[in-house]
Amino acid sequence: MDAQCPMTPRPLQFKSLVEVGHMIRREEATSTGVTQNMLDLIARMDGRLHSYIHLCADRALAQAATADVEIGAGIHKGPLHGVPIAVKDLCYTTYAPTRAGTMIYKDFLPTYNATVVDRLETAGAVILGKLSMTEGAYTGHHPTIPSPVNPWNPEYWVGTSSSGSGVAPTAGLCFASLGSDTGGSIRYPCATCGLTGIKPTWGRVSRHGVFALANSLDHMGPMARSVADCAAVLQVIAGWDAQDPTSLDVPVPDYMAEIGKSVRDMRIGIDRSYALGGVESQVADALERALEVFTHLGASVVEVTLPDYDALVDAWIGMCAIETAVVHKDTYPARADEYGPDLAQLIDEGRAMTGMQAAEGHYLRIAFTASFETLFSYIDCMLCPTMPTPTPSLADMADYGADPAVLGTIMRYTAPYNFTGSPTVTLPNGFDSVGMPLSMQIVGPKLGEAAIIRAAHAYQSATDWHTRQPNMGA
Repeated sequence: MDAQCPMTPRPLQFKSLVEVGHMIRREEATSTGVTQNMLDLIARMDGRLHSYIHLCADRALAQAATADVEIGAGIHKGPLHGVPIAVKDLCYTTYAPTRAGTMIYKDFLPTYNATVVDRLETAGAVILGKLSMTEGAYTGHHPTIPSPVNPWNPEYWVGTSSSGSGVAPTAGLCFASLGSDTGGSIRYPCATCGLTGIKPTWGRVSRHGVFALANSLDHMGPMARSVADCAAVLQVIAGWDAQDPTSLDVPVPDYMAEIGKSVRDMRIGIDRSYALGGVESQVADALERALEVFTHLGASVVEVTLPDYDALVDAWIGMCAIETAVVHKDTYPARADEYGPDLAQLIDEGRAMTGMQAAEGHYLRIAFTASFETLFSYIDCMLCPTMPTPTPSLADMADYGADPAVLGTIMRYTAPYNFTGSPTVTLPNGFDSVGMPLSMQIVGPKLGEAAIIRAAHAYQSATDWHTRQPNMGA
């Protein structure tokens, strides 16, 4: 589909979360009206996009009505108050099933909400529903569940595993979404859909009440059309949680305060061999142009050398597999016939892993993480692509889940930062020759979300790639 010119006035559903939040707070729009408009769009469009797996229409309208009453009474809970968003269907909810892309859990109704869901609702957000995803948050959708469709072009990959979380904001069917990322699952759908997404530091956002793929690699984070929108969501969901023993008990900075700050004193690192070597020319050219933007904005570009990452990327499947096998030990292999082929293959590999292999992978992780963190003595953040190629077609990705070589190639720019737990922001930086979004990634030191938000917003203030939207037709 063609991109709509950024000069064209944006329909309500394509305005930013922050902008809509201001409109509702100033009573230029009502939460009820905005929510109903979005529900109407979902009813009209999602039958072909398949982004939602469960819609909570009545509950969302009730939340919106409450928000309108509160705002009318002078109560304002922040930028998310009254704004319709949606969550990936691995977040526990007491009011809707949490199937995590599986058939085994298709009727699972939790007795408590995920911490991230409670925090969103405490901030006044309207939860439209649960977004579709790949089975168990791995690579492939369960054969019985329709795969979400890329709004830019239905013949192209939409990314995994937060596929519905990528499609819905892109198509104007929510103003932001929550995704999860174990090896790239926030970043791939953002890259293929032209969104912005933040994978926070591991432990920065609670995973209590979130269905796991691999606990030591999983991250929860926001996906939206701009880094300002993502920062607004991250501000709400970040922070220590007594119910998640892996959450970090450290203060949460004011991320919105980074919006609009200059990058003149920032040092942006790049390893040209890593970021540009063996990369398709359109991806490399877009990254070079992004570096020019940062230089024009006054940032310093610093050459760095990334620690050796090849063996670490190769180890990702095995390390993910062994943790996934533990997550599914009560249902696999006992109910193996209810699993799709990709997740079943991963669990089988995990069950076959030896202690020696796991220990070797763990050592690689520790060594790379220690070396990588030393880079931030010289730089504030690092720039690299999100993927080495433009968005692949569905035909190109047919063997994605089954071919470790294909998976390893794609994960060159994502898996290392799940191992290190480093924060990253993914954002669009152009379009390829067939009109699909291109993307880049800004990586920061642990707990360095403020720096990458600052850099990403400066870039988005100087460019308009994030304002483009697919022409969805009638």
